[in-house]
Amino acid sequence: MKILITGASKGMGKGVAMALAGFSQVHEIILLCRSEESGWVTMKELQGFSKNAKISMVQCDLSKLADVKKVIGEIENQHHHLDGLFINAGIGYAKTRIETQDCMDSHFQVNYLSQFLFTLNLLSLLENSKKGGRVIFNVTEFGKIRWDDMQMTRKWSYEKAIHQAMAAKRMFMVQLHHFYSRNKHGNVSFIGFRVHKTVWTDQINIIPSGMKIMARLAKLFGAFISIETCGKVMAPLFLENREESLQRSGKLITWKKNRFEEMKQKYFTFSQPDLDRLWAGSLALCRDEKTLEVTNRLLPLKKQNSSKCNEKTP
Repeated sequence: MKILITGASKGMGKGVAMALAGFSQVHEIILLCRSEESGWVTMKELQGFSKNAKISMVQCDLSKLADVKKVIGEIENQHHHLDGLFINAGIGYAKTRIETQDCMDSHFQVNYLSQFLFTLNLLSLLENSKKGGRVIFNVTEFGKIRWDDMQMTRKWSYEKAIHQAMAAKRMFMVQLHHFYSRNKHGNVSFIGFRVHKTVWTDQINIIPSGMKIMARLAKLFGAFISIETCGKVMAPLFLENREESLQRSGKLITWKKNRFEEMKQKYFTFSQPDLDRLWAGSLALCRDEKTLEVTNRLLPLKKQNSSKCNEKTP
């Protein structure tokens, strides 16, 4: 298995990388990290305890679309296929709204849009997988799209920014599942995973003192899990066979009673017009001809699925 992880130097990303590095069937892990220094440290750490020399690191700042496009080209040139992709990187707590050099809210761009661009351009590598390509999204059941102010220039909070990006990732996942299901390209699955408990990370070092006290108290009562535990829970999603992975495609799942369980969709429903609206708006923000070409390849798949549904309708 060859698996690429975004946000791999800390938190859930590092936990998953640590877990996967210990499995013999994981032959190669690619760590995508914002900081080259922390990326190299993580790579050496994983190589040291796993004795796996096929762990590599790619430096990419997701707050810069130019950086994302450059790294996409590098990955395409160096790899013929990918078996798994973990869409995980994201900004958590922030004191104030930060605007990127691409004139977007940093949470929206880093947590969603750059990984929208990244995923679309790596679909061909996932299609080349002989074991069934799969994209696992780190998402929650909460959030909504603020259609009238998607970049949150008028009313911002880090919680609302995080939740909007989570909703956008779920919608992206569902749309990709629609494109790929019931067609010849059905080799790729798209799965949302909602971690069952909050993961204890170095975010504790940057949150306000009051939040730190509450978090430390909650940890004493078992409200948090370690990155290692999170990685062990998630690892099977990357290792299960093609058929098992495809059965989960398009679903939001969590870990409950020592097994994966689909979450009931009482918190979220997506209309097709909204899915299409977000897709079109995201493409416009990416401003990338190559990504438009990928979309044009996918669109016939959507039309094919619609035709099949219409044929079944009396």
